[in-house]
Amino acid sequence: MRLRLTALTALAAGALLALGAATATATAAGPAHAAPVDALAVDAYGTAAEDGTVTLTGSYRCADDSAGPVFVSSTLVQANRSTGIGGTRAVCDGLVHRWTNSAVVKDPGYRTGSAHVEATLMQLTATGPLGLPMPAFLAQTGQDVTLR
Repeated sequence: MRLRLTALTALAAGALLALGAATATATAAGPAHAAPVDALAVDAYGTAAEDGTVTLTGSYRCADDSAGPVFVSSTLVQANRSTGIGGTRAVCDGLVHRWTNSAVVKDPGYRTGSAHVEATLMQLTATGPLGLPMPAFLAQTGQDVTLR
């Protein structure tokens, strides 16, 4: 009986060691597939055309749009003037995509030179009163730019 007890103890100890090693390996390696992080960037240059058309660009990444549509919005600030410049519908598949927002801005138009862009990756979700869409902000960034 003593031999049998020793064999069972050794077997149990081996199983515990194997389980501990597997747990340590899984913990050290981290999750097999980490979810992509929502991210947003603005390019360092934009354009201000003679006809008043302003174009801003950048890149974004979002993981999930199942709760509602996602948009990239941008606001251009130059001197003491601020104007929303378009909005682009985002594709949320975890990959990096480009965005381009344009608007015609007149009286007075924006000039070439230094400016600032505030951009937002925003999702409309039906969580408001009576199921009305409400904004959920996934990512925001600011970038000094040069309008050409």
